[in-house]
Amino acid sequence: MATMQGMSGLDLITVTDEITRLLPLWVHKVYLDENRLCIFRLNSKNQGKVNILIEPGRRFHCVSTLPEMPQIPPAFAMFLRKYLAGGRVDGIRQQGLQRTVIIDIRKSEQLFHLIVEVFDDGNIILCGEDMTIIQPLTRHRFKDRDVLPGAVYVFGQPDVSSIPVEEFAERLSTDDRDIVRSLAVGSFLGGRYAEYILSVTGIDKKTLAKEADAPALYTAIHNLLEKARTSPTPVLDKNGCHPIPVGDEKPGSFDSFNAALAAFYPVAPPVKKQEEKIRVSREDRIRHQQEEAIVKFEKNITRNEELAALLYEEYGFVSEIITTLSKAAETRSWQEIEAILKKDTSGAGKKIIRIFPAEAAVELDLGRPVKVFVHETIDQNAGRYYDQVKKFKKKLAGAKAAMEREVQQARTRKVQYQRPKKRWFDRFRWFYTSDQVLVIGGRDAGQNEELIRKYLEGGDTFVHADVHGASVVVVKGKTKDMDEVARFAAAYSGAWRAGFASADVYAARPDQVSKTAESGEYLSRGSFVVRGERQWFHDVPLEVVIGLQKAPQTRILGGPASAVTKSCDLFVTLRPGTFEPNDIAKKVVRALREKLSADEQKALKFALNTEAVAAFVPPGGSDLVEG
Repeated sequence: MATMQGMSGLDLITVTDEITRLLPLWVHKVYLDENRLCIFRLNSKNQGKVNILIEPGRRFHCVSTLPEMPQIPPAFAMFLRKYLAGGRVDGIRQQGLQRTVIIDIRKSEQLFHLIVEVFDDGNIILCGEDMTIIQPLTRHRFKDRDVLPGAVYVFGQPDVSSIPVEEFAERLSTDDRDIVRSLAVGSFLGGRYAEYILSVTGIDKKTLAKEADAPALYTAIHNLLEKARTSPTPVLDKNGCHPIPVGDEKPGSFDSFNAALAAFYPVAPPVKKQEEKIRVSREDRIRHQQEEAIVKFEKNITRNEELAALLYEEYGFVSEIITTLSKAAETRSWQEIEAILKKDTSGAGKKIIRIFPAEAAVELDLGRPVKVFVHETIDQNAGRYYDQVKKFKKKLAGAKAAMEREVQQARTRKVQYQRPKKRWFDRFRWFYTSDQVLVIGGRDAGQNEELIRKYLEGGDTFVHADVHGASVVVVKGKTKDMDEVARFAAAYSGAWRAGFASADVYAARPDQVSKTAESGEYLSRGSFVVRGERQWFHDVPLEVVIGLQKAPQTRILGGPASAVTKSCDLFVTLRPGTFEPNDIAKKVVRALREKLSADEQKALKFALNTEAVAAFVPPGGSDLVEG
C-alpha cells in the first residue's frame, strides 16, 4: 500500500510490470533537484515521452507532469547523462518483494544497471555490468555492505516471491513471531496484505509462524503477486493508494496504477517554510564561529588521540598486518594484493576495510576505521595521529585566544583585483617555472598534435611521461628547473588516471620528435616518434598544486608546488584519488574560498570558480590533501 511515507514492495511489482510493457525505451534526459527528486525522461516509439519519477526512499512511478527542476543540473544528474543519455532501457525489474528496482540500460555495447532504493533513506546507484558500483547519489558504509565507488552492490536475501515452497516452510519453522508479523515484516507484505492473505487461507493471525500452514500461505501469496502483475484494479482513498482492493473497497477510474500514484502523490514534495531569519550582529556571528571552531578542534584532538591509542591496543595484530603487507609489496603490485585480500573472508583480510595503493596504506577495522601506512612502524603511524593532535591543539589555543580579544570593527576598504588579459597559450595547460620559463601542455590528442606541428621550435625542449595517454609538454626556452617540468608532465598523464604514485618522464630535442612513422606503420592523431637518446627523470611523484594568484593579475594557477606556491597567496594540493575532476574542482573552490573573507569571496568570484579550477585538474580521480 502506497502512503505518504512511501511505497511497499507489492506496489513496486505493479509499477515495474506496467512500465515493462512500454519497452523498449531510450534515455533522453536526467533531472535532479536539491531534494533528491529525480526525473528520468525517456523516449518511446509508441508512447511519446515517458517520465519516471524517483524519490529515493519513498516512491518510483510514472508522471505526466514534470516538476520544476534547476536550470543548472547538479553533478550527479550530469554524471548520469554522460553515462546513460541515448542508452536503451532493456529491462526494469524488482528484487523480489524488496523495495529495490533495477533498470538495465545498454549504451554502446556496454550494459549498466541503475539501482533505485525505495527503502530507508533511499539511494540511486549506477553500476557496471558486473554490479560494481560506478557512482551512488549518496555514499554509505553499512555493517554488512558498502555503497561506495568500486564496491560490488549487495542485494538482500531472496524472499517468498523467489524461493521454493520448501524453503518458505523452513523459514517459518524457525520464526518465533506470530504469523501476521512474520508475513508483514519477514515476507515484505506489510500489515494490509498480510491480514488479507490470512483471511484468504482462514488462518488466525495470532497463530505462531512455525505452526501455520506454509503451503497454503505460499499459494495465496503467489496468487496475490500474480494478480498485482496481471490484473491490478487501483484503489485511491484517504488511507493511501493500492494496486489491489481488499474487502469491499471500490476501485477508482484509473487506467493504470502509475496514473493512480501520480494522482495520489503531489508532483513535488512539499517545501518546508523557511523560518524568518533572525538578524545577528557581526560580533555575535564571529563569536559563534569561534565557539564552533573550538568544539571542532576539541573533537579532532580526541579523535586522533583515540586512533593512536587503538594502534597500541591492537599492537600485535597491527604489527602483523604491517609486516605481512610490507613484505608482500616487495614482490607484488598493490592491485594483486588487493585482489588477494578481497578473497580472504576469514583471516586478517576481513579486518581490512579499504586499500590506498597510491599511499601504500590500508584502513583497518579496530572497532573504528584506522588508517595504517604499511612501510612505517606502529610508532611512526601513531606519530602521524599525534602530529594531528599537536596541530589541532595549536589551533585550539589560537581560537581560545581570539575569543578573549574584542572583535575588531570591519574595514570598509574595497580591494580591487585586476582581470587577466587573454593570451595565446591560455587554452592549453601551462605554468611558469621558478626561473620564469613558459611551459605548455596539451589537454587532448588534438592539442598534442598542434603543439608538435605548430609550437615546438628549435630552442625548445620536448617532454613526455612514459605512459600511454599523456600530455605533450613543450618548454619554451632553457630552464634550470627541469624537475618542475617533469612533475608537470607526470601529473597530466595516464599515470594519474591509473592511480599511480609516480611515473617516469623523458625529455628530448625538437629534432628528435617526428610525425613520420616507420615504414609500414601508422601514427594516430596526437601520436609521434622520438628517436635517439633521451634525458630521463625516474619515479617522478604525482602531485598538482592549484592556487589563487591575487597580484599583479588575479587568476587560478596550477602545476608543480615549487613554481605555483611562489606566485599564489592561497593554494591546495591534489594527489591521485577517488573524486571525479568536476567534483574535485568544486572541493578546491570551497577550500580556497574558506580562506577568504566574505568581501574577498565576492570580489574574486570572476577568477575563483569551478571552470577556472577544472582547467588545471588532472584527468581521473583526485583527492584533496589536507594542509
